[in-house]
Amino acid sequence: MIRSITSRDNSLLMLARAVRDGRNTDYVFIEGLRLCEEALRSSLQIEALIVSEEMLRKERAAAAIAELKQAADRSASVSEKLLESISYTKTPQGIVVLARRPESSEERLAQSIDNHSLLVVLHQINNPVNVGAILRTAEAAGVTGVIATQNTSDPFSPKSLRGAMGSAFRLPIWSGPIYEEMIAWCRQREIETVCADAEARHAHTDIDWTKATALIMGPESSGLTDEETKSASQVVSIPMHGAVESLNVSVAAGILLFEAARQRAHR
Repeated sequence: MIRSITSRDNSLLMLARAVRDGRNTDYVFIEGLRLCEEALRSSLQIEALIVSEEMLRKERAAAAIAELKQAADRSASVSEKLLESISYTKTPQGIVVLARRPESSEERLAQSIDNHSLLVVLHQINNPVNVGAILRTAEAAGVTGVIATQNTSDPFSPKSLRGAMGSAFRLPIWSGPIYEEMIAWCRQREIETVCADAEARHAHTDIDWTKATALIMGPESSGLTDEETKSASQVVSIPMHGAVESLNVSVAAGILLFEAARQRAHR
């Protein structure tokens, strides 16, 4: 039985709002049945489960709710109005989970790499939707881990998590290094650093992606600076037709990562 709470019993609701708004970073705010199931499958430590009374009546959600309740340290049901007050979306999805934030450190990433690792670097990408989309694509392409530099949108924000659809829970992520620290870290481990530039002489299909490689994706509006590009091991372009000057950063990342995946499959 999940206990029912009201606005007067608001300590859990206050915690949910603090996590949702980024004022409490010990936990991540996970909304929607499918994403909550992904958190469970990814073995996240579930702190709290909050479900609407309407969601409790849905037969298709019963099994997942039962599993989440068993995994959660505490659980509660609320009215639709109360759930709306903590929801991150315009249309509440009936279920919210607060989970312990996955470790996002250099140590965790370092434990995951080897001589053939494929990494993706998110450098000052400030749109959480793009961050989530790249994480989802990265996992699908077989990426080993992710580096999110300083001033990159939080990979564990509600919007990023929705775009990543569980990939952020499973990929080793190192958050917070500055660009120069990331470059030095890769050089020390003999990891090639590759970035994209429309003026580059080599197409993305012309280089060897089978070595240990880190793909660097820069800010949406300005891209990487000349200095940042020069510090990379290689610079490639994505050939394009027509008058298009650039691609969305998540689309470009997908093209580059799946070229790496293609070469690695035929290694």
